[in-house]
Amino acid sequence: MIVLLAGLSYIIFFLFPGIPVLNYHQINNTFHTPLTLSSQEFEAQMAYLAKAGYTAISPDQLADYLQYDKALPPNPVLITFDDGYEDNYQVAYPILQKYHFTATIFLITDFVGETGRYLTWNQVREMSNNGFYFESHTLSHIALTKASENELRSQLVKSKEALEWRLHKKIEYLAYPGGYYDKRVIKLAQQAGYRGAFTINFGRDIRHCGLFTLNRIPIFEGPHTFLHFILRLKFTQAISALQNFKTYLSKNAFAFLANLIYVP
Repeated sequence: MIVLLAGLSYIIFFLFPGIPVLNYHQINNTFHTPLTLSSQEFEAQMAYLAKAGYTAISPDQLADYLQYDKALPPNPVLITFDDGYEDNYQVAYPILQKYHFTATIFLITDFVGETGRYLTWNQVREMSNNGFYFESHTLSHIALTKASENELRSQLVKSKEALEWRLHKKIEYLAYPGGYYDKRVIKLAQQAGYRGAFTINFGRDIRHCGLFTLNRIPIFEGPHTFLHFILRLKFTQAISALQNFKTYLSKNAFAFLANLIYVP
């Protein structure tokens, strides 16, 4: 299976290399959920990226490359965090600085300053002043596809305004809460002044793709986290193809065959 995966990935990567966008949430040694990586695991991943010569980029650099073919540094990677947990400052921030990486954090603006769990505005400003990027994850992390038009506009516009007022920087990117989006959400995001939006759809981002359906590579905690990280980073497109094939089998009465397919 590994040989097949490597061969398939090489072919797909050669034809459609794309840019990896890593997606993290919490980094700490307290909670043990799929969305919470230990500090040791996160540092091992950042150390690998540094040793392998990766360069962390910004959302603007990614968008300029995808839209206008602007050049990127060698081995580009966009590192993102969703929600804005306080451990992003306490734990992830010093590790990222140690390896000379920047990152983008999508903030739930109404949750900023919630004691003991989410970032404070002082922490956000410090990180922003030191080269980290902050973008919108809406006001309160609702499922945008289920919101009324007025509520949807409020979630998109007011979170953007709050970030721009607090940071004195233009906010142009959005991460859809829970990955929920549709044509209506995209249209209103465009009207609100966003340049692009990130999904939780697994994959890399290739030139001239839709800027409001940007893929990411979610990194989860598990028994073989580092191995899964390497496989997802190196063989993204092949794993995406396997995942899509497994989903197809499951939806077409071939559940037994689908269960035989291992997706890292």
